[in-house]
Amino acid sequence: MRQTRKGKYLLLMFLPCLLYYVLFKYAPMFGIVISFKNYNLYKGVWQSEWVGMKYYIMFFQNPDLFILLRNTFLLGFYKLLFGFPAPIILALLLNETKNAIFKRFVQSVSYLPHFISNVVVASMVIMFLSPSSGIINQLTGLLGASPINFLVKPDWFRTIYVASEVWQHFGWETIIYLAALTSIDPLLYEAAEIDGASRMKKLFHVTLPGIAPAIVILFIMNVGKVLEIGFEKVFLLFNPATYSTADILSTYVYRVGLTNGNFSYATAIDLFTGIVSLIFIYSANYLSRKLGETSLW
Repeated sequence: MRQTRKGKYLLLMFLPCLLYYVLFKYAPMFGIVISFKNYNLYKGVWQSEWVGMKYYIMFFQNPDLFILLRNTFLLGFYKLLFGFPAPIILALLLNETKNAIFKRFVQSVSYLPHFISNVVVASMVIMFLSPSSGIINQLTGLLGASPINFLVKPDWFRTIYVASEVWQHFGWETIIYLAALTSIDPLLYEAAEIDGASRMKKLFHVTLPGIAPAIVILFIMNVGKVLEIGFEKVFLLFNPATYSTADILSTYVYRVGLTNGNFSYATAIDLFTGIVSLIFIYSANYLSRKLGETSLW
């Protein structure tokens, strides 16, 4: 009780965050029961017929299941593969920069895209990749290449999506690593310099071990989001011509849930995605705890 009174202002600052998770994360979990019922919007949850595992079986028997899982996993995997190391590399480069003005300029320019909405980013992508007036086709045209309508080419969708995601978010995530870099004791660098360590050796033996806990924790959290691909940008960029590589679980849920009104089926798919994500994050945390000393729990 004494500690509670002592930290009352910290608890007060934490209250909005707690309310957010209670209202928008935990309370909606009640809706899971819809996946076991033939939910009727007019009858309500309790009056709707109980059907058990019907919609889960329907999902596993869906002929498009493999395509949906493959597309979702590959988008998440490529985003993790290219997007996760990008902020680490930028933070390390900025940490080596001695010009404070240039450092602040790069930080500002790199993290500002994070505040641009997905609608605007998707519009920018469509504009830049336009086969008639897009800057990309204009540049390739100078080299003698024919215009390419990138947005109707299934093979280009993953590259376009992942590149836009990395550009939009890597600067913001860099802030976390820059904060972790400030916690490294400067005496460690001085000791390494006295021992004759080069800049590269100080990077591998002082800097990277110093931010390793932050890297591991963020990696575990990102592994858990491999299947949780954002719906908005994919929905805004894809079209029937790119369904073979662009149609993912969240867009499929939108079609069967909101468009077709099959809320029970959509809820079952979402619950399946959440369970797989939980397995991913638990497995990554288990391996991290076994191989190192850092984990979420």
